[in-house]
Amino acid sequence: MASIVDVFPARSDNFGYLVHDEASGRTAAIDAPEAGAIRTALLHRGWTLTDILITHHHIDHVEAIAELKAAFGARVVGPRAEADKIEGLDELVGDGDTVTVGETVFDVIATPGHTLGHVVFHDRVGKRLFSADALFSLGVGRMFEGTPGPMWEGVKRLRDLPDDTLVYCGHEYTESNAQFALSIDPDNAALQGRAGEVRALRKAGRPTIPFHLGEDKKANPFLRADAPELARHYGLEGKDAGEVFAAIRRGKDNF
Repeated sequence: MASIVDVFPARSDNFGYLVHDEASGRTAAIDAPEAGAIRTALLHRGWTLTDILITHHHIDHVEAIAELKAAFGARVVGPRAEADKIEGLDELVGDGDTVTVGETVFDVIATPGHTLGHVVFHDRVGKRLFSADALFSLGVGRMFEGTPGPMWEGVKRLRDLPDDTLVYCGHEYTESNAQFALSIDPDNAALQGRAGEVRALRKAGRPTIPFHLGEDKKANPFLRADAPELARHYGLEGKDAGEVFAAIRRGKDNF
């Protein structure tokens, strides 16, 4: 049997996600940004929370762990590399591990950069990637703790996933990401089309998530750091793609 994903807003610009495994009835929250929003989503669906899968230690992804664990007795799974920064973890995972929620299996992929121990959860069968702040629609998270080389390598691993993967990221940043992307890659037809779709969605008050990874590969400058036109934009022809990635990240930080 399949799983169902419920998407809902949390905090000011976070996304909340519930993954409900139909065979077992187990329900996992991907991160724990806000207890009230998660409780409301559970009530609306008639689901009971059994698991919480944590991607990284930032407060807007872990704040509700204690309340939800106390209320539901949920198992909390999170990154081994950030265990000292996250209270309430029951199981620790790292790159190459798997997490099961009923019959739904998630591969754990390390994506250092936004935080050093950041992980994402990939449901290969369901073709879904829960990327939190490692990969956004048309962007990536700020590089708070990591360095460009390893972050680029992690982003490339996500880029290698199938094009028909649906990506569920941590925040609604797509419109501002599109504006920056167009400023450095203005002749990209795929980006122009995606930016137009995003403007229409946001004008209608609709979320831009989930998005197909294949579309993002063509339009997201951070997934295209090895494209010659982006190297030329920064005067880095012939340089390593990690240097171009770093330049793109600095450009977005100052945009």
